[in-house]
Amino acid sequence: MVPKVVFGQGSFDQLSSILNPQRKDKAPFIFLVDDVFKENKIFVDRINLRFNDKLIFISADEEPKTSQVDQIVKEIKEEFTYKPSGIVGVGGGTILDLTKAVAIMLTNKGSASDYQGWDLVKTKAVYHVGVPTISGTGAEVSRTTVLTGPVRKLGINSDFTPFDQVILDPNLTIGVPKNQWFYTGMDCFIHCVESLNGTFLNAFSQSYGEKAYDLCMEIFLEDENLSEEESRGKLMMASWHGGMSIAYSQVGVAHAMSYGLSYVLGTKHGIGNCIVFDHLEEFYPKDVALFKKMVDKFNITIPKGLCSNLTENQINTMIDIALSLVPLWENALGDNWETIMTRDKLKQLYLKM
Repeated sequence: MVPKVVFGQGSFDQLSSILNPQRKDKAPFIFLVDDVFKENKIFVDRINLRFNDKLIFISADEEPKTSQVDQIVKEIKEEFTYKPSGIVGVGGGTILDLTKAVAIMLTNKGSASDYQGWDLVKTKAVYHVGVPTISGTGAEVSRTTVLTGPVRKLGINSDFTPFDQVILDPNLTIGVPKNQWFYTGMDCFIHCVESLNGTFLNAFSQSYGEKAYDLCMEIFLEDENLSEEESRGKLMMASWHGGMSIAYSQVGVAHAMSYGLSYVLGTKHGIGNCIVFDHLEEFYPKDVALFKKMVDKFNITIPKGLCSNLTENQINTMIDIALSLVPLWENALGDNWETIMTRDKLKQLYLKM
């Protein structure tokens, strides 16, 4: 679990006082920041760079890659003699996942792709802080950092992955485009659905999942009088609780299939989950119906026809990526999942999208 978290409007301004006790002599803090803030001088000034701190703007247009992690680590090691005091990620799920992975790879040898899997990391990461600027992915709380590698899309899932400190400031999500707000919000909703309907469910994950689910229902379907300010705070809490729920259980069908979409087509995670979930009535009938109501309420367009012109080889790669995520299928469908989710069934589902 993340050991330290602060929450509240304006809490981002506590960043310097949080980092100062962690500073080591001559060792900088490295800030990985979504490049959407590049021209926002007021926001950049709030980061309050000191001494030889380094700020790196990163585009979140594409899903994070193991090669990208390796390149950032290489540049940091070439520029600084000292190991950084810490890594701070400011942005959405892409930036937060990159931050966690860079922190790990600064203390572990080889490529980030060597650690894609469960509990492969052996050495503690450098101190790392997460500051989400969009809510829903749960990346701020999860023990995984999802990366696309040379042969698969899979997380670095370990006890050393979670942030040492998280700052949850709902004000940082002001101005997020509606579609992006919806897609990442639905990522949270789908986390809850897959956790609460999974075979790995336990009292701990259920308590977090139910709270996040209720918050999502309130935000996206039930409470017409919810102010934007209240909605921002509640969605940030839903994201946190949803991430905690899957940390102690697992996700399911939508996430397994969206990994295949992302690997082959580069589809962003949130929208990929929405594209898949839209066709999963067989597995989550009640919640897919609710999802469709949410889509209609906010007049959101779910892309269609993505897989209609794919080659047989591309479809097979999607299927291979999805089927490799065994814990997700075990959680969703039980020990006999392979008799339920055959290659042919997966192919037919993908061809609907």
